[in-house]
Amino acid sequence: MLTKNEKIYYNDVWQKIEKKIICQNERLGDLIPYISFDGKYTDRFLENKYWWTNGFWSGALWYAYDACKNEELKNNAAKIELRLDESLDGYEGLHHDVGFMWLLTSVANYKITGNEKSKTRAMHAASLLAGRFNLRGKYIRAWNMDKVGWVIIDSMMNLPLLYWASEISNDPRFKYVAIEHADTAMKYLLRADGSVNHIAVLDEKNGELLDIPAGQGYASGSSWSRGQAWALYGFALSFLHTKEQKYLDAAKQIAHYFISNVAATDYVSLVDFRAPKEPVKRDTTATAIAVCGLIQIAELLPDIESNFYFENAKRMLESLINNHCDFDINTDGILINGTEAYHKEDGIHVKIVYGDYYLTEAIRRLLGSKCFFW
Repeated sequence: MLTKNEKIYYNDVWQKIEKKIICQNERLGDLIPYISFDGKYTDRFLENKYWWTNGFWSGALWYAYDACKNEELKNNAAKIELRLDESLDGYEGLHHDVGFMWLLTSVANYKITGNEKSKTRAMHAASLLAGRFNLRGKYIRAWNMDKVGWVIIDSMMNLPLLYWASEISNDPRFKYVAIEHADTAMKYLLRADGSVNHIAVLDEKNGELLDIPAGQGYASGSSWSRGQAWALYGFALSFLHTKEQKYLDAAKQIAHYFISNVAATDYVSLVDFRAPKEPVKRDTTATAIAVCGLIQIAELLPDIESNFYFENAKRMLESLINNHCDFDINTDGILINGTEAYHKEDGIHVKIVYGDYYLTEAIRRLLGSKCFFW
């Protein structure tokens, strides 16, 4: 699917990423990063052992290890997984994002090395996720405390942990929970034009819609771009695991909406596609996630149809590489101009670890890697 010149280009980019990951790994050891301030990562685990991004650096290490077989990358990825045992044991602080946390640590380890302890950890996490399912409302509840009826679009990217658990255990109950939740997310979070709500609040007794809060975008009814990206990739993955056509149709609908918006901003997403023109706030992490989703859609379609998604994935990825990357091995973080949330002033236009992870995944998949954790 890549031309000769494209292969040369992406191989050159990968060499820069690999070199930086190796150097960064030497500095960080088993530290679990989140946001790079002033070119330096701190240990997010010490601040919050339940934080939803605590698996992404491990995922990037596993992708790099698969490419170059540097043992230190594998060793530190395994150390991060061990540190997360404290989170798994803690239980009360865990929520719907255990998929992000253990797909990129334990599932990755098990797929690459066959580590049985990693398999057990991931099955434990899958059981916790399935245990959050509300039978009456047919949804996996988001977060904790008083948010018993909250459903968020990010959850679509956690469902692959349940699909994996069903496959590995030959037990369909995990898959059934994922399917019911995906259907509820499609009903209440996907809009007719391909945009999505970030959050839906449902009645925990019967699943009726009560409210659509703003979430991490500009306002209720706006279009938070990272939510669009989670939905794009998440529904494509649900199709991959279930072969239910409605999920692929949803992913394509969301993809068309995303592509039409980024085409107006040099193929890099704004934080919210429906926010005021000023100030200009970008979120490169949303673009990187969407690139992976578009590659996934392209791989699911025949060549005559896949080209549209594949070509747009490359346009977006090349815009990130050429305009929004820091390949300096002396600084932490690669993808610049990531944004946590529209109204969070200290998390705007920064390097965020999941941006680096999805950039890494996208490059490796374009270059033909069979390494896949979702």
